[in-house]
Amino acid sequence: MSKKDDGGPAFPRGDYQTDNAAGQIGMTLRDYFAAKAMAALVRVTSNIPVTAADAYAMADAMLAAREAKQ
Repeated sequence: MSKKDDGGPAFPRGDYQTDNAAGQIGMTLRDYFAAKAMAALVRVTSNIPVTAADAYAMADAMLAAREAKQ
């Protein structure tokens, strides 16, 4: 199984390649995009599990569009 493209860190520092002791590099770009989408989607629905899945689908589409543009 291949790893899903997460876009890398959303807010990288110059040394982000060297993970801290917990192995954390912070929020991924995919998570950041999904959070932004979720904020808009949650206003029009009350089905949070479906809305969360839709937010990540939108984030994946944004990452794909971003990659296609490069």
